[in-house]
Amino acid sequence: MCKQKTKNGKNLKVKALVDSGCTHTGIDEQLVKNKRIQTKSIDFSFEVFNADGTKNREVTKVAPLEIEINGHKETLEVAVTDLDRTDMFLGHD
Repeated sequence: MCKQKTKNGKNLKVKALVDSGCTHTGIDEQLVKNKRIQTKSIDFSFEVFNADGTKNREVTKVAPLEIEINGHKETLEVAVTDLDRTDMFLGHD
C-alpha cells in the first residue's frame, strides 16, 4: 500500500509492482493527475527507458510519498512518469 495525502486530505492505496531492474521508484503521471497528488519540480531531468529499451519521457517532477508496506514506512521522492496503466513501480536492489 502506498499512502499519500491528496489535496482533500485523504490517503491513497495503490497497487505497486516490485521491479529489481528499476533504478528509481516511479508513479504513473495519469494517476498523479487523476488523484491530484502533489508534486514538485526537480532541478534536473533524467531519461527513463522501458524494459524493452524504448525511451519513455524525461522525468522533471517527483511526488513526495509516504510508502507503507507490511507495517514498514518510508518517505520517498517518487519519479512521475508514464507507467502505462500501472500505478507504481517500486525500485528494488
